[in-house]
Amino acid sequence: MISMTKNNRIKRICVYCGSSPGTNPAFVTAAQTLGTLMAKNGVGLVYGGGGAGLMGAVGKAVNEHGGHVTGIIPEFLMSRERALRDINDLVVTKDMHERKRLMFERADAFVALPGGIGTLEELVEQLTWVQLGRHKKPVVIANIEGFWDPLCALLDHMRALKFIHAEILVDPIVVDRIEYVLPVIEEALSKLSETDKAMKTAEVERL
Repeated sequence: MISMTKNNRIKRICVYCGSSPGTNPAFVTAAQTLGTLMAKNGVGLVYGGGGAGLMGAVGKAVNEHGGHVTGIIPEFLMSRERALRDINDLVVTKDMHERKRLMFERADAFVALPGGIGTLEELVEQLTWVQLGRHKKPVVIANIEGFWDPLCALLDHMRALKFIHAEILVDPIVVDRIEYVLPVIEEALSKLSETDKAMKTAEVERL
């Protein structure tokens, strides 16, 4: 495990997570801890813009510790997800597709905290883009209290039955402690070229 430095390669991380807090207090604690660590290490947050649940916890933590927060939310979810307005940058999009495109463009890496179907869909979409060779940005699964164990088991099952082939690397980084998230992303980014870290908007729009 490496340690973070002031000259880290991470500028912004996109965090996917639930708009509900879940039943385990460890989930909210993990979101708050991640937000605090990001702010203290000068890493900006890109997220869904909500003020409730885990989304609210991570967004408020970054904001309260002086970090930069970019919330990206479709207009129809402004009330439902209680958009967090007191942040650096609140982007209101016309639909989910535009939201996901902008979240991708503004992030150097992706982290999935516990969440529901929307969080799962966003995580799997990034893994699909990796499999299709559309980007090499790190994708981290924060497996807090074993939340993502069923998904990890399913991915292993798919590999065993040759639906995910060895030559097509779909290998998310799985950590079980939130303190490991920034160091593993820093390490993964250190192995990428500047070209690999970027992806043109036009390419995203064609997906």
